[in-house]
Amino acid sequence: MSVEKNIVPDTIFALYARQPEGPKYRMLSAALRQGVAEARLPPGTQLPPVRDLAWRLGMTPGTVARAYTLLTDEDLLTAEVGRGTFVSGQAEQRPPLYITRPWREGPDGTEMVNLFTARLPDLGQIDLINDSFRRLAARSDRALLDYPTAAAFAPARQAVVDWLTAVPLGVVHHEDVVLSHGAQSGISLVMQAVLRGRRPVVMVEELAYPGFRRAAELLRADIVSVPMDEHGIVPSALEEIARKHEGQILCTSPELNNPTAIVTPSERRRDIAEVARRCAFDILEDDCTFLGETRAESYRALLPEQGWFVSSISKTLTPALRIGFAIAPQGKRQTLRRVAENGFFGLARPLAHLAHDLLIRDETREIVRSVRRRNAVYVRATVNALGGYDLGWHQHSPFAWLRLPQGWRSAAFCLAAEGQGVQVRPAEDFAPRTGFAPHAIRIGMNAQIALPDFEAALARLRCLLDNRPEQEMMA
Repeated sequence: MSVEKNIVPDTIFALYARQPEGPKYRMLSAALRQGVAEARLPPGTQLPPVRDLAWRLGMTPGTVARAYTLLTDEDLLTAEVGRGTFVSGQAEQRPPLYITRPWREGPDGTEMVNLFTARLPDLGQIDLINDSFRRLAARSDRALLDYPTAAAFAPARQAVVDWLTAVPLGVVHHEDVVLSHGAQSGISLVMQAVLRGRRPVVMVEELAYPGFRRAAELLRADIVSVPMDEHGIVPSALEEIARKHEGQILCTSPELNNPTAIVTPSERRRDIAEVARRCAFDILEDDCTFLGETRAESYRALLPEQGWFVSSISKTLTPALRIGFAIAPQGKRQTLRRVAENGFFGLARPLAHLAHDLLIRDETREIVRSVRRRNAVYVRATVNALGGYDLGWHQHSPFAWLRLPQGWRSAAFCLAAEGQGVQVRPAEDFAPRTGFAPHAIRIGMNAQIALPDFEAALARLRCLLDNRPEQEMMA
């Protein structure tokens, strides 16, 4: 190779060595971007072949090809068939799709805007919880030396019943309630109470909260996904699957599907309940994510002897305390209670007292209303920024579901978003492991960051959507 041809790979090598640690393709793309910006790689410069540069930098050809592709998508490079890859001569470049930054996460130097999950703002919860702890500490309770008992937890269970007064659950007595360590614990308790046999079958929505599948896997159950349409589970498909696989329980979130934000209307719920009656399976309803007023009857009301209900305070007040509750259908309270007692004896007494104190206070309900209002502000910002695309949302949802335009795959988009300093969650996390995942992402309403910062993160996502990789190829 001539001296002139050595100049370009040597320049790239020097730039690459100066980049902060991170994924190699990002370090290389940042080095090339810097070389162009500093005119060390002027327009028209031919870059080394992929294999040659990979050997020079000690990485795989696929890594180099990935970096080249990213910068080609930005119009920083051009690829000419039969000739090679060149630095673009265009005067104006498309906004960068990927930004390499120090790859750090944590309290110190965190660079990412976390939209991977919803985060609650502090609208008085911290002071309220601390006050409840002080009230708890002031109690003179000799029972702190005893194991939990059902009788001792009666006030806390009644507080749960009163807390859920607006939810159409049918007839509920406090003895139908079991306190759990968050909703995930409640889901596991219900499955243990229902499932029987060596390989029981759990049916879930084809796009569903992944905790359903995790709980089923722990119990060595087979998991079968049920097709959905714009209204939720398709009743005819559910009946076919239930009969074919002898499904024992259906796990669903009809009030607000996680992740799609689909709300199952009343008529569809009644059709699904009729399928459950005919096929004799139970329904576990997870009601954790919906922040508004309940609109339709729960499956516990529609199926008094087959409907289980699980909820928590994680999305409305705080996820830190891990306070949840499971409610058994008629005739099943002893089974549910026995599972809890045999599994962990029951919630710790102080935590049960804390749950009681929080749920009966008027201040708590006012804070929940404030959380609901604040969440709606962030939802509106999301719709304003991304509503031109295929966006699933609800004003009382802590997340939005974005179906990506042609040219983007969810994994690639999530990587691109991270490059822009924004973390989002891919559809694959909600789909069955062996099933098809749509090209979509879930965006969490992170109300712990200021609204302008949240809007700026959405603007970066919008830039990615507006400049998708295959745009020119499809034109």
